[in-house]
Amino acid sequence: MNSLLAHHHYREKNKRLFDLVDKIRLWPSRTGVLHGVKAIRKEGESMIISTHCGCTFKVRDSKRGRGIRQLKHRNYQRACKRCGIPDWKLEKFKTK
Repeated sequence: MNSLLAHHHYREKNKRLFDLVDKIRLWPSRTGVLHGVKAIRKEGESMIISTHCGCTFKVRDSKRGRGIRQLKHRNYQRACKRCGIPDWKLEKFKTK
C-alpha cells in the first residue's frame, strides 16, 4: 500500500501545469479568484488560458510555479461569479 501512495505522490509532484489545468479546467488568478477554463492553448514553454468570463492569462508551463502550487494545495480566495463554476466542481476540487 505504501508503494502505491508513494507512486501517486511522485506522479502528482512531477505533473506539468498544462496537464493539470487541462484535466481540471480551473485556474487560480494571482488575486486568488478561481476561474473556469474555457480554452487552453500551448505556445512553446508558455500557455494561453481563456476563461468563461473572458479573461485571458499567459503563463509559463512549469512544475514548481505559483499556479501549479496553488492548484495542488487547493489555495483560492473565492470562485469567479461570472465564470459560473458549478458547486459540485468546487466541492470536488476542495476534496480531491
